[in-house]
Order: sequence, then C-alpha cells, then structure tokens
Amino acid sequence: MAHRAKTAHVGSSLSVVDILAVLYSGAANIHPENFDNLNRDFVLFSKGHAASAFYSILALKGFFPTKLLETYCTDGSALGGHVTHGGKPGVELSTGSLGHGLPYGIGIAMSQKKAGSNAKTFVIMSDGECDEGTTWESALLAQQFQLSNLIVIIDRNRLQSLTGTEQTLALEPFAEKWKAFNWNVISIDGHSHDQLRESLISQNGPLCVIAETTKGKGVSFMENSVLWHYRSPSDEELAKALQELKAE
Repeated sequence: MAHRAKTAHVGSSLSVVDILAVLYSGAANIHPENFDNLNRDFVLFSKGHAASAFYSILALKGFFPTKLLETYCTDGSALGGHVTHGGKPGVELSTGSLGHGLPYGIGIAMSQKKAGSNAKTFVIMSDGECDEGTTWESALLAQQFQLSNLIVIIDRNRLQSLTGTEQTLALEPFAEKWKAFNWNVISIDGHSHDQLRESLISQNGPLCVIAETTKGKGVSFMENSVLWHYRSPSDEELAKALQELKAE
C-alpha cells in the first residue's frame, strides 16, 4: 500500500500491527456484525499515522472490501494517509493529530459506565503521543471517575518523527508516570500475541499496557530506523521486505 501510493509510516505500521491483530481477533468484542451495537467494545486508534496497518486489519476482518486497500492514500480515496472516519465501517473517529484518542476514549468509557454496560474502551497510542498535554489531563480523569473499563495500549517503539523519544522529550521513567496517576500498569512484549491477549482480557482498568515494540518489525533494514517514519520503499526494497516478512 505504501509503495503503491509513495507514502510514509511503514515503520510505524509494522510496530503496531500485532497489537491490532490481537484486538480484532477476539481480545476486543468488536466485529462487522456488532459495530452498530453500542454495547460492543470500542477501539480508538489514536496513532492515526499508522493508517495502513489499521485499514489492513479492518479489511481482513470484513469491515470493508480488501479491494479498497488498493486506493490507499490516492486522490479521491476514502482511505487517507491518516485515519479518517467518514464512510468507513470500523473507524470510530478521525485521528492523526496526536493526543485526541484518549480524551475521546475517556468520554466513551464514562458513557459505558453510566449506561451500565460491560463493554470496554481500548485506546491505541504511540509513545511519542505521550508528549501531548491532553494525554496526561485524560490520565487524571480516568482514575477520578474509576474507569475500570478503559485500557490504553502504548506502542512503545522508542522512535518518533526525527529521532528517539528520549532525545525528543524524555518519557522515562515511563511506567512510573502512569502509576503516579493511579493507573494499573504492565509492560509486555508488544509483538507477543500471547502476552498481548493475556494482558487485554485479564486486567481491570484504568489499565496502561506498555507494549515494547520495534519500529519496522520484521524487515531488517527498517527495524529501529527513524528513516522509515517518512520514506516509502522502492521497488527493490519492497521485494526484499516482502521476502523477509514471508520468511517469518
């Protein structure tokens, strides 16, 4: 998709795709047949620049035809380079301007509790997104309103935009910050489906799952390289990347 459209964020998509795969394979109660039911779980993909991963998962799970993926990030397509809501089943809200997903999730989780629903709200965030003040304002509210149905999953790949997260605006001690806001916090391997599944179905919130990931996971020349935040693969790089991913 990124190669066809000559667009970016391949590394960001590869770091988060395992998280999405686990959520949409049963860890979250959400699928095309129940999407119009307000008692289902809500999944907010706040890391909107990794749209190619999110759209791919939605298409593979049947929210819309996989053929539509061929139009990704092209003129007139419904699938923009950042996640957009209009007219696409499975997308809760438009994201990409970072720091919006968790505030929105707070509102949904509060509404679920007020309605007496057993549904959960999942918010998938990037670690760089935790530079945003709205993230921490929302973190305060979650404990204040005892949002046991709220789960934040942070794609902790330690790279953002132009350099590392710690060089941009240091987040460490990261887990301790969330704990200081009275959240339950666990750190896991964000590419282990078993660890992801266990953490997402067995814990009460407000829960922050720090998913340790690798930017560009599975492609040797993309892994831990900030270059692949913006670059699209050439013909030769695409062929090599697909070969490596199939080998896994």
